[in-house]
Amino acid sequence: MSDSNFKLSQIGVLMLGVQDLARSVAFYRDKLGLAVTGEVPGEFAFLSAGSVTLGLSVPIAKHTGQGPGATEVVFSVPDVTAAFDALKARGVQFTHEPRVATGPMWVANFNDPDGHRLSVFGPKSAA
Repeated sequence: MSDSNFKLSQIGVLMLGVQDLARSVAFYRDKLGLAVTGEVPGEFAFLSAGSVTLGLSVPIAKHTGQGPGATEVVFSVPDVTAAFDALKARGVQFTHEPRVATGPMWVANFNDPDGHRLSVFGPKSAA
């Protein structure tokens, strides 16, 4: 796919910055009824919210300067390197270049014009 044909088309994860992961998991699981699908103890929890995964993140709250309440919209892509290259060619300025997020999954971060945190997430490359 050429850079001119590239488009982001799937929000896979909505990350919320939280201060107390256990408290937040209990709220979303016990009060709202969302099922926990994965967790990195003390760091992240992932809950099923239909076609989008809700991510709860202590690091986003700690490291963005926004504290609890910080958000990040995560676009799922089949090839992080290609997405990064295509978006960069269109003038998107990345705050973090592609890097390993967890296991085989990679992430690259950028902001929209109003400072909302966005990222592309998926395998490093399609091949």
